[in-house]
Amino acid sequence: MADNTESQTAPPLGATGTTSPDETYLERRTLRRGSAGPLLLTGLGVAYVVSGDFSGWNNGLAQGGFGGLAIAAVLMGLMYTCLVFALAELASILPTAGGGYGFARRALGTWGGFLTGTAILIEYVLAPAAISIFIGDYIESLGLFGLHSSWPVYLACFAVFIGIHLWGVGEALRFSLIVTAIAVAAVIVFAIAALTDFHVDSLNDIPVKDGAFGANSWLPFGILGIWAAFPFGMWFFLGVEGVPLAAEETKDPARSLPKAMAAAMGILLVLALITFVAATGARGSAAIQSVGDPLVQALQPDGKPTTVSRIVNYAGLAGLVASFFSLIFAGSRQLFALSRAGYLPRFLSLTSRRKAPYLGLLVPGALGFALAAATGDGARMLNVAVFGATISYALMALSHIVLRRREPGLHRPYRTPGGMLTSSVAFVLACSALVATFLVDKEAAFIALGVYVVALAYFAFYSRHRLVATAPEEEFAALAAAEAELARD
Repeated sequence: MADNTESQTAPPLGATGTTSPDETYLERRTLRRGSAGPLLLTGLGVAYVVSGDFSGWNNGLAQGGFGGLAIAAVLMGLMYTCLVFALAELASILPTAGGGYGFARRALGTWGGFLTGTAILIEYVLAPAAISIFIGDYIESLGLFGLHSSWPVYLACFAVFIGIHLWGVGEALRFSLIVTAIAVAAVIVFAIAALTDFHVDSLNDIPVKDGAFGANSWLPFGILGIWAAFPFGMWFFLGVEGVPLAAEETKDPARSLPKAMAAAMGILLVLALITFVAATGARGSAAIQSVGDPLVQALQPDGKPTTVSRIVNYAGLAGLVASFFSLIFAGSRQLFALSRAGYLPRFLSLTSRRKAPYLGLLVPGALGFALAAATGDGARMLNVAVFGATISYALMALSHIVLRRREPGLHRPYRTPGGMLTSSVAFVLACSALVATFLVDKEAAFIALGVYVVALAYFAFYSRHRLVATAPEEEFAALAAAEAELARD
């Protein structure tokens, strides 16, 4: 189903160029409008993240101890809050499926747009693959379906949940909301149960590392431990920035997106606080610093399951499903937008009769399943995803700063509280988190860089000469260029 509809030939090598396909090009690449309101969008924002409350974050205790991870989580919470407010403004200006790519495209040009979109795509393709592995581990540990090998679970996850997405976005987001609500309710039940056995002395029970600069009982690994814990502090919020990717399927996006993003961030901040404090205070930081199910272990001090711990254990599976399901949505929309604009092969943006980007769902799904089945290393893939995420955060925050300075008169239905100061805080913290990924997993960082090199080569030698002028994000950027030209005249 290739598109041979270009009305212009590609420009010579060395210049960025665009083509103008015929009127049917965008008709074959249309999402279902008005499918999501503020409630579904808020649920989507929480769904991206909620699995991180059940596991993953606790590994930061082994990097920074209670105090180090607490400071890291506060700083990362600040970064995400500032970033969400900045993205809310950008999403109200340009409510398209391109999300961060579209914002960076106007602010930083085609290279900035591609770098941002690729970083987002790395995050949203690898994270579902990693979570499918965690789902398999959960099902196997719970003894469900009599499974002892996890690859059938990976296959079932991608097949079933991609199938729901192919059915329609409205149905998909409603399913996500229900599963997310179950997971959030379980976190609250856990916190109530765990706080009844809370002990302050349990918080800082990790032995102090000899020779670590600034080490004490609250910072057992010293000052550097705070920095090393950054990537794990992100687990409480990783993915919430993906809400704008639903813009083209949203009712009144200029109003709905900022409200939903703020609401989702508020819920996640509360969940992070009660999860972190309740789990460490109930069982102790040392006991849960490296386990795969910290909430369950926090409710089982003697190792024997209780009614509440069983509920939380099964709800942890619901949280993983919610995040897996929503991240598939985000990855497909980012791929759809980049493909529609010609940055990636155009056939990937074709949509079905139900207005679902079917190849944008199936191709990343097949890749994610292959990675999960071949490696079984969910932690490594999540670290690669975090590396891509931090790059995108820095570039999106920078886009907000550039557009505020370069185009102060641009119509902004929603304005970021604090303006450029807010996005500057997000930018500095995102750069710090990017460097911190090298402290945790250098191999993952270099794997992500390798993927980047391949993608950039494709863009440099091929796709940047064949961008689609009529794609919404490209039209938005062209409008800025035209306005600048008129101003010079």
